[in-house]
Amino acid sequence: MKITFLGAGSTVFAKNVLGDCLLSEKLNDFEIALIDIDAERLDESFVLITALRDKYKPSVTVTKHLATDEKQVEDAFRDANYVINSIQVGGYEPCTVTDFEIPKKYGLRQTIADTLGIGGIFRALRTIPVLKKYTDVMEKVCPNALFLNYTNPMSILTGYLQRYTKIKTVGLCHSCQQVVSQINTALLLPELETAKYTLAGINHMCWLLTLTDKDGKDLYPLFKEKFNEVRPASDLVRLEIMNRFGYYNTESSEHTAEYHPYFIKKDHPELIEKFNIPLDEYPRRCVNQIRDWKELREKIMLPENVVHERSHEYGSRIIEACETGNPYKIYANVQNDGLITNLPANACVEVPIMIDENGLNPCVVGDIPHQLAGLNMSHIAVHEMAIQAAVTLEKQYIYMAAYLDPHTRDQLTFDEIKNLCDDLIEAHGDWLPKFH
Repeated sequence: MKITFLGAGSTVFAKNVLGDCLLSEKLNDFEIALIDIDAERLDESFVLITALRDKYKPSVTVTKHLATDEKQVEDAFRDANYVINSIQVGGYEPCTVTDFEIPKKYGLRQTIADTLGIGGIFRALRTIPVLKKYTDVMEKVCPNALFLNYTNPMSILTGYLQRYTKIKTVGLCHSCQQVVSQINTALLLPELETAKYTLAGINHMCWLLTLTDKDGKDLYPLFKEKFNEVRPASDLVRLEIMNRFGYYNTESSEHTAEYHPYFIKKDHPELIEKFNIPLDEYPRRCVNQIRDWKELREKIMLPENVVHERSHEYGSRIIEACETGNPYKIYANVQNDGLITNLPANACVEVPIMIDENGLNPCVVGDIPHQLAGLNMSHIAVHEMAIQAAVTLEKQYIYMAAYLDPHTRDQLTFDEIKNLCDDLIEAHGDWLPKFH
């Protein structure tokens, strides 16, 4: 069995997912292939993963491969059973900076800009060609591999992969895993410690549809009452959405603020303070992470710190279930093949999935409340146009994606949106393919 980790220069994330695999009692005698475009970061991850291998599972083989060498790319993917993807095309500089700074000139502000909005659209447009390059290789040397995509914008990228490549793909995100425990951390409701719940929707706008105790008693009224009483300062946007539309969504308030036209408004700057919205949050995180990486790198490389505790990441659990046949339930992103019946069939949806030796077995949800489907549809329309832009290389679809985006269209005119897209295309330069 072989696991290829694409974007292995993300050392901490690689440590979490691959460390989990090394700690698994159900996975033995497998191979790990690390691949990245950055030779230095690749070497750092290779040293760390090899040290963890030596400590926990010496029978495992670890290899490293530079993504700038075509032969090494093929070697990395050859005969892989699982490919874990965590690439970020263009990095913080120049591309994330571009995604934030040029829209600012038009008065368009963002918080994270990796999922939807003008930032999410352009992140998708520069990432899809890279994913196509790799999946073309996979179709040649490991056509039956399962591609575990952790890269944002999740719905656009996973939707593209599922519809326009032959590779089996599932999109994985942390928000569904963490939502109820995060609620409990903020509200300290004992009933939530053993609560049962169901989720469905789209990535970063998945909905907490039911919340019950172990005996089936509805906990939603208690949850709403307590949430409105506590009003956590970091979660006022999701509270507002829940109060207006009736349900809580899985992704954080800083993300959610830029997914709708209600919160970040040029003509109402008071809303930023009212809802505690952290503008430019993602660039701030990037700067801090880059600043702190040298110290963290030296710390985690120390022999006494080469240790691992199994994380909450789905990756190793999925591989275990596929390899052993012992079923495991996840929430993840797949094409909507009759799963959420009031969303389009070509949408990428986030639903419960049972994993076993047969692979992915998505669960049918049926209709979700129509107001929630309506909010999801406002994103799905953008996803579709961004995918069409990437497939056809026609600028008109970039414009249409931006015209349809809830936050962008609320703040800018048609002409401003078109000019903004043209400015971003020019600024990204060779990070994007040539559109016509």
